[in-house]
Amino acid sequence: MKAPFRQRLDFDSANGQVLDESRRYMLMRPEALMGLFRRLDDTGRRNAFEALAASVIEMGGDSARAYKAHGGGDADALLSTVAGTAPDLGWGVWSFSRDAAGIELTVRNSPFAAGYGPSSQPVCHAIAGMATAVGRMVLGRDDVVARETECAACGAPACRFETRQA
Repeated sequence: MKAPFRQRLDFDSANGQVLDESRRYMLMRPEALMGLFRRLDDTGRRNAFEALAASVIEMGGDSARAYKAHGGGDADALLSTVAGTAPDLGWGVWSFSRDAAGIELTVRNSPFAAGYGPSSQPVCHAIAGMATAVGRMVLGRDDVVARETECAACGAPACRFETRQA
């Protein structure tokens, strides 16, 4: 297994970038990102959240494929690596459980919920996107989708996601 995520990061100040191998990351305050969504009307917000989830499915899926390859392809190792990497990325504390029906994910301290503030609708679409990408790899199906069933922005103690066949 490779070194933990935060130890692998290359803070290349000369070029203004943060890299994990060829994958570039950036630091950004959650309030800055989530403030964009708060400023949109309901239709625009829904479309933007869906676009963010789709982008994370694609780009987060690329990262997850690399994590899976480094972990020998084992599904449980992938879930462990993703859960271990999430806090280093500032994406909260992740806990997966898995059964025959799919994958459950609990996220404590979601930066998306905290950055958005109080909401009547779940706002952690980026996490749902990553859970979808990982779920497709673990469950071996392209028709797997994660949905947020509880959100801290809506008053829940933690954000919860179900990853199941669509």
